[in-house]
Amino acid sequence: MNPRIYYLSLEYYMGRSLQNTMVNLGIQSACDEALYQLGLDIEELAEMEEDAGLGNGGLGRLAACFLDSMATIGLAAYGYGIRYEYGIFAQRIKNGGQVEEPDDWLRFGNPWEKERPEYLLPVGFYGRIDDGKWIDRQLVYALPYDTPIPGYGNNVVNTLRLWSAMSAASFNLQFFNNGDYIQAVLDRNLAENISRVLYPNDNFFEGKELRLKQQYFMVAATVQDVMRRFKSSKYGTKIPRRTTFEEFPDKVAIQLNDTHPSLAIPEIMRVFMDDEGLGWDEAWDLVTRTCAYTNHTVLPEALERWPVSMLENMLPRHLEIIYKINWKFLEQVNHRWPGDLERLKRMSLVEEDGEKRVNMAHLAIVGSHAVNGVAAIHSEIIKRDIFKDFSEMWPDKFQNKTNGITPRRWLLLCNPGLSDVIADKIGEDWIIHLEQLEKLKPLVSDAGFVRAVQKVKQENKMKVAQMLTEQYGVQVNSASMFDIQVKRIHEYKRQLLNCLHVITMYNRIKKNPSAPFVPRTVMVGGKAAPGYHMAKQIIRLINCVGDIVNNDPVVGDKLKVIFLENYRVTLAERIIPAADLSEQLSTAGTEASGTGNMKFMLNGALTIGTLDGANIEMKDEMGQENIFIFGMTVDEVDAMKARGYNAHEYYNKLPELRQCIDMISSGFFSPHDINMFKDVVDMLMNHDRFLLFADYESYIRCQDEVGKLYMNQEAWVRKAIMNIASSGKFSSDRTIAEYARQIWGVEPSWEKLPAPHEPRDQ
Repeated sequence: MNPRIYYLSLEYYMGRSLQNTMVNLGIQSACDEALYQLGLDIEELAEMEEDAGLGNGGLGRLAACFLDSMATIGLAAYGYGIRYEYGIFAQRIKNGGQVEEPDDWLRFGNPWEKERPEYLLPVGFYGRIDDGKWIDRQLVYALPYDTPIPGYGNNVVNTLRLWSAMSAASFNLQFFNNGDYIQAVLDRNLAENISRVLYPNDNFFEGKELRLKQQYFMVAATVQDVMRRFKSSKYGTKIPRRTTFEEFPDKVAIQLNDTHPSLAIPEIMRVFMDDEGLGWDEAWDLVTRTCAYTNHTVLPEALERWPVSMLENMLPRHLEIIYKINWKFLEQVNHRWPGDLERLKRMSLVEEDGEKRVNMAHLAIVGSHAVNGVAAIHSEIIKRDIFKDFSEMWPDKFQNKTNGITPRRWLLLCNPGLSDVIADKIGEDWIIHLEQLEKLKPLVSDAGFVRAVQKVKQENKMKVAQMLTEQYGVQVNSASMFDIQVKRIHEYKRQLLNCLHVITMYNRIKKNPSAPFVPRTVMVGGKAAPGYHMAKQIIRLINCVGDIVNNDPVVGDKLKVIFLENYRVTLAERIIPAADLSEQLSTAGTEASGTGNMKFMLNGALTIGTLDGANIEMKDEMGQENIFIFGMTVDEVDAMKARGYNAHEYYNKLPELRQCIDMISSGFFSPHDINMFKDVVDMLMNHDRFLLFADYESYIRCQDEVGKLYMNQEAWVRKAIMNIASSGKFSSDRTIAEYARQIWGVEPSWEKLPAPHEPRDQ
């Protein structure tokens, strides 16, 4: 018997569900026709649905793609998370800056979810330890809401279960004794705040008590649910319920999506020992064979380290268990490397420097049987650098699982024109076997196919151009190159490098207006964490540059710059099919994988990028000649950091770069406040961790090559077709099949289940 898969994630960036559900059930055209007969427009209906924005970016969107793939390849899998009342904030741009508005996505209800009060579960916080037992806990209740996750065309429907916090029924007696009944009722809100709002940070750890509460709340409720399912599974005829746990790892596979759910490890230990009476060694063996951990980042500011004082107050029993895990683990380390105190200090779960903290990544590694990165280079960096000591101790524990995207949403649904052109040539099997796009490679020399792909791209661009005119009042030349960078705004993703290229192009046009120039429409979109000052300054700068460029009569329609407001899943579905060029500019060694890069590739955009994350594997699949690679490699970045990076050298050496920086610092783009961007300039010149200037010259040269190729549309489209045809590896179906076989011990199945009304074979 295969185990059930439990995917634990604090984020699920689902977007809208209506069209995706119709596509997966194969009823889209029937619904479309039925509504048309009623005089209704299906697109108008689809527009009414709110995005379920319960995630920040890549990590949450990956979880959504994984749910789709787990259902499509027939795995018995459950997603678990939190039903945030408010998801990722809505972004408004006012006077060039980002303003956050709450995302009240549940305002009109959510027709996809079913409340399941019969599975209401208690979760305890605070309290104290008495004789090894955790007592006097403050209880909160976890109320589950289930969302169906249909597989594509296989009659499989899995479940995403999201927990909502409810106050315990009992009131605070302290207030009753004072006769303050009203305050006692109002205080129920404190418990319910746990599932009120998603923390809007991407790749940044914020050690707030509420965030720790959210993590434990999700984990504790989920573990109870997992235990209930495990115990109540019938096997054989005589024993209706399991009372022993030897089979637990064979029946249960728990995947931790980053360290956010890593408290599952001490929580399952606590349940096994305190509730089920198991001994430490047996419980620990079961836990480590059950849990696996996916790492999503190498940025030090993103790694979770919870203060011991906070854990001691909120989860005293868990802290005891973590201390014991650490003690037993360090005994193993000392046995392997006797007397190596430095190594013991580096590998400890508890960091003693400054405020005592628990390193959650170390806890996740020690408590799991498999640890994976999300692209080949990222998994190597983990082993070679960030978790080097652990990979020396357990080389077999570390794996790579390169991320993927679901071809259902990211081609079939969002780009029906291209899907039809592909299906006309190779049939429809690619929808669940994306590697079949390989069959398109011979068609790069088929003039009719090249024209058909080009026509679809042009139609998609015209739709987006119309949207830009309506929403931003900017007239866009739909024959211009659509040059797009959409992702969270973060220094390491280097939207500033893109901005410097825009200023460089602007200066070249101004210097020689009659010189030939390949027209471009540059679009940048993404949200900045509300407390991330530099990211907000980057948004403001792009908008200010856009104001100057878009209103300069000398520039005309050669160059337009648009900041896309409120980038989200639904906007991505419109923008990505229209892209000519995808910008993936992270400093080599900082982007774990990237999945936006894969969406652009699948939809026939060419990539300009560094040798970072999955860009490297994309290049390997499609060939160096079909991607624009620039900038330093990981080794070159390391070497530069070792010898010391000096931005002033590049500033003095490169006249075009110097002109860009001088314009920003002189207030050319902010005439009403000449000091507006002094922080940006100071960061770039004096403490830029991501080495923008070192890659500037290579980037500009590479962009010139991009422009040259775009002049030859036929050659460009051929390369676009090679991108599409090489996308097979980047299906989340392939990723999940690897997780299934190599981590969870399950064989995927593409078998279609009989529908409920169909007779089953006896």
